[in-house]
Amino acid sequence: MRSTCPFCQRTLQMAENLKVELDQRDIDDSEEALAELMEKGGKRQVPFLVDTEKNISMYETEDIIEYMRDNCAQTNAGSDATKPRVHVGGSMCTSCEG
Repeated sequence: MRSTCPFCQRTLQMAENLKVELDQRDIDDSEEALAELMEKGGKRQVPFLVDTEKNISMYETEDIIEYMRDNCAQTNAGSDATKPRVHVGGSMCTSCEG
């Protein structure tokens, strides 16, 4: 991740909404994190998700959010965790019904 990346921020907000715990690594603060990203993904692009339990790795914010919804979300009875709403930069996100 990168702390200044709006796509990373959106992914992190969605993970928080879904109660998904992430092991975050900032490639701006750590040469080791950047080297690991390049080794596992081959690109300097973030966000990048690695699910070590299922041997899955992926780029692209929308793909990561969909994966978290389908595979990682910890829902609570009575909550609407399947459709969290995240707005970044004043625009409406694809998760919001308007």
